[in-house]
Amino acid sequence: MIDQIIASQTAKIVNEAFGLTLESTQVQIQKTSKDFEGNITVVVFPFVKAAKKSPEQTAQFIGEKLLETCKEISKFNVVKGFLNLEIDANYYLDFLEKNKTDERFGFAKTWSLSGVETPTSKPIVLEYSSPNTNKPLHLGHIRNNLLGWSVAEILKANGYDMKKVNLVNDRGIHICKSMLAWQRYANGETPENTGIKGDHLVGKYYVKFDQILKSQVAEMVENGIEKDVAEKTAPILLEAQEMLRKWEAGDEDVCKLWKMMNSWVYAGFDKTYKKMGVDFDKIYYESETYLLGKEIALKGLTDGYLVQREDSSIWADLHENGLDEKLLLRKDGTSVYMTQDLGTAKLRHDEFNAEKMIYVVGNEQNYHFDVLKIVLKKLGYAWADSISHLSYGMVELPEGKMKSREGTVVDADDLIESMIETAKKTTEELGKIDNFDSEEANALYKTIALGALKYFILKVDPVKNMLFNPNESIDFNGNTGPFIQYTHARIRSLIKRSGLENLDEKTFANVNILDKEKQILILLHDFPGVVKQAGDNLSPALIANYAFDLAKEFNGFYQDIPVLKEENQNLREFRLVLSKFTADVLKNALGLLGITAPERM
Repeated sequence: MIDQIIASQTAKIVNEAFGLTLESTQVQIQKTSKDFEGNITVVVFPFVKAAKKSPEQTAQFIGEKLLETCKEISKFNVVKGFLNLEIDANYYLDFLEKNKTDERFGFAKTWSLSGVETPTSKPIVLEYSSPNTNKPLHLGHIRNNLLGWSVAEILKANGYDMKKVNLVNDRGIHICKSMLAWQRYANGETPENTGIKGDHLVGKYYVKFDQILKSQVAEMVENGIEKDVAEKTAPILLEAQEMLRKWEAGDEDVCKLWKMMNSWVYAGFDKTYKKMGVDFDKIYYESETYLLGKEIALKGLTDGYLVQREDSSIWADLHENGLDEKLLLRKDGTSVYMTQDLGTAKLRHDEFNAEKMIYVVGNEQNYHFDVLKIVLKKLGYAWADSISHLSYGMVELPEGKMKSREGTVVDADDLIESMIETAKKTTEELGKIDNFDSEEANALYKTIALGALKYFILKVDPVKNMLFNPNESIDFNGNTGPFIQYTHARIRSLIKRSGLENLDEKTFANVNILDKEKQILILLHDFPGVVKQAGDNLSPALIANYAFDLAKEFNGFYQDIPVLKEENQNLREFRLVLSKFTADVLKNALGLLGITAPERM
């Protein structure tokens, strides 16, 4: 690519002229600011001392040499210590000619439709979703699932052998709360006899437990008990804690109830995952990993890495790491989240021998993952450094934060269905379903709705909190998924209306391209670099905003420049090839976000 060509030639020039020994990777290359003329900028400040010239003189000297030796450069200008280079249009025309038939343009050559053919490294294991079986998936889970799936696909597109995994938190006090409330108040309700989706039914009783707990605490406070004491000793909470102890002891009746209610939730989760279009290579269950975590903790105690208090609880002393102490086993022998994460991490390492293990978890767990790595290192696991936490911000609504226990969350299923209805209404109002039969129209509504949802979520950098407004996401103008989807469909329609076949075989010579056409070519040329940068930063937002920029640039071109009405055949065919390649790249970019690029809208 042009960046490497310029970096290599610049390194050669400065090494020969100034007696340096730079590698091409040490040359600072960046896109030229829109305020200045040029396409690529070389930062020359690092060479000034060796050149014994001013920054402007150094840039001028290098620019003249590059102009002499690089046919790809047509002219240059100097702004202080920045050398701005104009890339010759023929370079981009040649780029289009070479890549116009590559439907997987932008992806590592080891990547194919069936996955990675020749892994470039050990696998990368990426965990996402990680739901609790006491409630349905909600808007926060949607961000987690869409982010995790997209990051995995982006890394796959960069040539990595990806393993997408899910850890289901199917045990613990929160699960027992739902179980106890159902046992007491459900009167035998099941998904079958109520028609309620299984995860929704279980979530209903998680909310019920919280209501009863608050009522009991309020009554205890009225009777003179301190609130913090009441919150720890309320009868229903003590019963839930006893149920957890029985579960860990293998009580037959408790385990039977646990299996039944979890099976309802799993069936519900599967339906939601299918709606979102996410999948996993393997699913782990906390109920199967926490025992290994307990073994690790007990071994750590025996080996002297951990400490045991008088009440028999086991802790990791992290004072030497600038932290406090971390509980690993409670005094009654039951485990905590950290315990099962120790077991899960070791299980995955042993199973995959992964180069990296990435956890997609909200930023409220930053401390947890810092501690996890430290504890694993303290226990002697050198591979702890392979653990990486992809921390993301919370999703909030115009109405404020969501609270699961109070039943104020935005349910994932309800949100998706409401967005489909909004997409239907918007699409019908704009008259974009002419000549669609009902089945095709309903499929399009779902495609638009999910495109809107996924794009709105993923266009925000993962580290940032975000405000989700469903009404803003479904818009055929602006920085939205439907706008990009419509641009793709518009191009496909344009190609179809052209009546030309085998566009990939068309060649073009002596084409004098316009600036708008060159800007599209520059963006297309940038796509592989954007995919790599998105992989390096674990940020689908870079792909999303690139797709918007490309769609916006194409629409500006389409509005101002004739394509089918162009009388010059060579120029018309060039513009059609340019359009088709743009559609191919838009489809690839949207695909990395899990968004379908419709052929017509």
